Amino acid sequence: MARAFLFVLDSFGIGGAPDAERYNDLGANTLGHIAEFCAAGAADRAGLRKGPLKLPNMSALGLVHVARLASGDLPAGMPMPERVFGLHGAASEVSRGKDTPSGHWEIAGTPVMFDWGYFSAEGEAFPPELVEAICRENDLPGILGNCHASGTEIIARLGEEHIRSGKPICYTSTDSVFQIAAHETHFGLDRLIALCESVRRLIDPLNIGRVIARPFLGETADTFERTGNRRDFSVLPPEPTLLDRLVEAGRTVHAVGKIGDIFAHQGVSRVIKANGNEALMDATLAAIETAQDGDLVFTNFVDFDMLYGHRRDVPGYAAALEALDKRLLDVHRRMKPGDLMILTADHGCDPTWRGTDHTRERVPIMAYGPGIAARMVGIRNTYADIGETVAAHLGIAPGRHGRSFL
Repeated sequence: MARAFLFVLDSFGIGGAPDAERYNDLGANTLGHIAEFCAAGAADRAGLRKGPLKLPNMSALGLVHVARLASGDLPAGMPMPERVFGLHGAASEVSRGKDTPSGHWEIAGTPVMFDWGYFSAEGEAFPPELVEAICRENDLPGILGNCHASGTEIIARLGEEHIRSGKPICYTSTDSVFQIAAHETHFGLDRLIALCESVRRLIDPLNIGRVIARPFLGETADTFERTGNRRDFSVLPPEPTLLDRLVEAGRTVHAVGKIGDIFAHQGVSRVIKANGNEALMDATLAAIETAQDGDLVFTNFVDFDMLYGHRRDVPGYAAALEALDKRLLDVHRRMKPGDLMILTADHGCDPTWRGTDHTRERVPIMAYGPGIAARMVGIRNTYADIGETVAAHLGIAPGRHGRSFL
């Protein structure tokens, strides 16, 4: 029996989604546009990074090859490696929407074939009766925001008023989400979590995917900063996922980062929290050290999406990719015969694209392990093939969706 390590580089799309036009994302390509900006010198930042995008370890796992396969174009400035290791390909999403739960659940073998609920982009985002119920149940004087917004922008704009009034900042986006920002000390972190739990119950009939707690600190617009105490309150997946099947088979699922929240803590054995990609990798390595045969270590590296994609920060995204690429060697050193590591993503978030929302893109598949021969696995018709590959590797029965590429 072996172990599996499944790493989601949150939002690291590679373009080419066959249904991108339906989502107004035709031409979006997170990797391609970051590489283009880097090659042109437009993503240089003194002291952070410089020159073409350098991802030698991911390239050796087939990234350049699968980028061309997915979109038809080579990432600018990224040379073809002399040799490729492991299995590599791309995957198209079949789930509806381009939300975080959709992508992760499909990766775990359970596509989302229903329509999420969304809040209005015109006028006030939330229905008056919902706002009234939220305020009544939580003894609030009202809410601020009530609109579509970027999280950092709306905190800078309304944070001081929030501190004065005690009203939480509530906002949404084109995703199926209700986000609540509140100050950790002036409002209280425990109070914010309780508020999110209340809102989760109230919006269940609306089929909204997530309620997200967005705590922050600071006293003025110039000093406000979101903390690592974010919590996601997700609806349950529509049917058992790979995680449920593993736990039922007596295996341990080590959920690192926000994985536990995304799956509503269903099918999760251990929840391991960390703040930032570096800390998430450290926590992942520690989990690998303790993982037993048959276990899954499942990590979401959130910074790509939260700090750089949504904030349209091309240099930051590029530097974060280069930093994680170097850390893959730390994973390699801890791998044992029979282990399998898969790198993939849940959607795109092209920092050069219009707006600040996720983009519909194909995602890379880079699967490596001692003794696994290099092979192109092509374009998979669903992310669920990733989960079924993990299931096959760990020796549990296949699910209803997807097919292993081992």
